[in-house]
Amino acid sequence: MTSNRFVGIDVSRTSLDGFVRPSGETWTEPNSPQGHALLVRKLTKLGPALVVLEASGGIQRPLARALGQAGVPVAVVNPRQVRDFARAVGCLAKTDTLDAEILAWFGEAIKPDPQPVPDPEVQHLSDLVSRRRQLVEIAAGEKNRLGTAAPEIRPGIERHLRWLEGEVEGLEQEIARLEREDPRWRERETLLRSVPGVGPVLSATLLGCLPELGQLNRKKIAALVGVAPFNRDSGARSGKRSVWGGRGNVRTVLYMGALTAVRCNPVLHSFYHRLLASGKPTKVALVACMRKLLVILNSMLHHNTPWNPEIARP
Repeated sequence: MTSNRFVGIDVSRTSLDGFVRPSGETWTEPNSPQGHALLVRKLTKLGPALVVLEASGGIQRPLARALGQAGVPVAVVNPRQVRDFARAVGCLAKTDTLDAEILAWFGEAIKPDPQPVPDPEVQHLSDLVSRRRQLVEIAAGEKNRLGTAAPEIRPGIERHLRWLEGEVEGLEQEIARLEREDPRWRERETLLRSVPGVGPVLSATLLGCLPELGQLNRKKIAALVGVAPFNRDSGARSGKRSVWGGRGNVRTVLYMGALTAVRCNPVLHSFYHRLLASGKPTKVALVACMRKLLVILNSMLHHNTPWNPEIARP
């Protein structure tokens, strides 16, 4: 990074509030294609070392994509990290301009790595996987309500459930079509599905929501998903290690895959029961199996090799 300018942009549904460090320049543009084009021209001319955005439920994606395609380095950061940073520097007030200033300050102090331009096809697959998960969660709630619903309410719930099932089936067919028609995904999906316990939902989730799989080492990929245990020690006190953070959508599906794998995958089955025999609680053993399954899949994609229980056993 040769420039000393760091830009924070607070993204809302209607506006984009920016702040430049160290000059203190501020601006507000509409969150629209026209506003994105204005910011691309402004920031291309400015040449910042980094532009920092918060992950805001997806509304930051069009701007991040426009800036990345223009060659402007962009980092989309976790809002929790930014809030913790703001508290650490004693900034408790909150306005759009102040949020942008904190983002710029965070970028200058922490210097998070710029992220590559998101692949539109990967983003599309991720959106389909996320929508399927949302509908499955809605269907689960409706099924719970069906059991206690009054007789006159039940037909409406049943119609809604039939509609949800049709939508989920349509999404699954679209996901399968995308994986089948793209040679890259077809090859990766075949490798993933060769592992006992990895089904279509887990493979699609990994392809769409964890594109880093196969590109990071085992520690980084486990931390990224949120299955790497962190120490909680202080002085003479040795606390329990625990996992937290990471990509919850991937972790949820990986948990279901691990539940299946400990029954049908010989490597995970023996690993799980060995942990139980050593006195590990069931939940701890399952999280360890999630991590082992993820590391195995990461190694397979990195080396482009199919499932081999003898290699995966150590």
